[in-house]
Amino acid sequence: MPDFDTSLPSIRQIQSLITDKKEVELKLVTDDLLVGKIFWQDMECICILDHYDQKTIVWRQAIVYMKPKP
Repeated sequence: MPDFDTSLPSIRQIQSLITDKKEVELKLVTDDLLVGKIFWQDMECICILDHYDQKTIVWRQAIVYMKPKP
């Protein structure tokens, strides 16, 4: 398994969203839309924390797009 490459722009941007506690939208391949703050990321998954402090782990391969909320 490859190392977690923090030099990749996508990894750095997600880390920035975690640090800044920015709210994001995650669109999934199932057409679901998740809104919340990214709690952590690893090689396979991203954990998002919603308005009710509910943590949801999402496999990266299930994400269509991610964007910061305005």
